[in-house]
Amino acid sequence: MNSQQPSFRFTSLRVALAFAALSCASAHAASTLYVAGVGGSTEQMYKSKIIPAFEKLHDVKVVYVAGNSTETLAKLQAQKGRQQINVAMMDDGPMYQALQQGLCGPLSDAPVYQDLYPLARLSPEATGIGMVATGIGYNEEAFKKRGWEAPDSWEDLADPRYKQLLGMPPVTNTYGLHTLVEMARLRGGSEKNIDPGFKALKDEIGPNVLAWVSAPGEMDGMMQNGDVVMAVYGSGRAVALQGTGFPLKFIYPKEGGVALLLAACGVTPNAEPALSQAFIQYVLSPEVQAIQARENGFAPVNKTVQLSPELAARMPYGPDKVSALIKVDWETINQQRSEWTTRWNRTVER
Repeated sequence: MNSQQPSFRFTSLRVALAFAALSCASAHAASTLYVAGVGGSTEQMYKSKIIPAFEKLHDVKVVYVAGNSTETLAKLQAQKGRQQINVAMMDDGPMYQALQQGLCGPLSDAPVYQDLYPLARLSPEATGIGMVATGIGYNEEAFKKRGWEAPDSWEDLADPRYKQLLGMPPVTNTYGLHTLVEMARLRGGSEKNIDPGFKALKDEIGPNVLAWVSAPGEMDGMMQNGDVVMAVYGSGRAVALQGTGFPLKFIYPKEGGVALLLAACGVTPNAEPALSQAFIQYVLSPEVQAIQARENGFAPVNKTVQLSPELAARMPYGPDKVSALIKVDWETINQQRSEWTTRWNRTVER
């Protein structure tokens, strides 16, 4: 009997080591965080400038799942109840849809939330993590050559002098949707009475439009080629084009630019709830907010962030600019957006 004890002990040791290995493997698998966000320059910025420090700080592997906001929302809807994504970063419109569908869990309380502008708090479940403004971009050199004064109002989109020289995003694009709502408001309507906006886009602005362009890169190309001299732009996109040396000037119309928030939430159910909350809080830190501003033109939602005067001038930065931004009623818009898209295709962009 004693002669069998070493063999028994050896077998027990192997079993114990096997369980330990399995436990280590499980722990390693659990320390992977899946973060969904837009692709392109934003994806590259997160992968190279933001995620590595978080991975080192929390000993976690972050997998960035790239896709536009509509695609991310579709993934969350398809995976409802068995989510594979831990943190979702989307434009505010799709984020409000995710909130209405119960796809986000509550945000944990943390000191950093006290440092945010009020407009950044979308709900108890989602927060803005960066912002841009929808306004008007124009070719400063082209305007000077023609002796034109700079635009300063949403009403300038309807000025006949810009006939076939205006680039416009359609209402399937957030910038175009913002324009529809703002024109409705200027004509006595609102999100709940959108008819005046459609009429203004079709009859007043439509004759000036050379093309309805949804892809930002395509709009940049038309501006660089001189096909259009003015367009509805986002401040972040304007920064990117200005970075190439093109003489694009971005203005906040006197009625106000429209706020567009990049928002984040921890998805529910969530295999990594603590890490998800930590990641969102990390993105809201002054250091990461400053990186987003420098690298991608996202204005900070954290009011403690200090930017250089040159960089600050190119985005909605500081309490005065932020408080002047117009907010839209996404709850009303999302209830009607599909109907508006159908109407747009039938009556405006035919």
